[in-house]
Amino acid sequence: MDAEVRRLVEEYRDRCLWFMKPDFFPASPAEQSMVLDSIVRHGDRTAYQRVMEIRRWLSPSSNG
Repeated sequence: MDAEVRRLVEEYRDRCLWFMKPDFFPASPAEQSMVLDSIVRHGDRTAYQRVMEIRRWLSPSSNG
């Protein structure tokens, strides 16, 4: 999943994460959440859908 978040960060860095260091990648769950929030806030519909899919993968299963 980290690879998918990295791809998303690279794809939306210029448009949604312009205020972060150019070499920044989230290293913790809190940083991942912050980055995903920024992509949702500043991105397009496709970005929103991809973030929601990643969040489903990252969230603990409620069936456990």
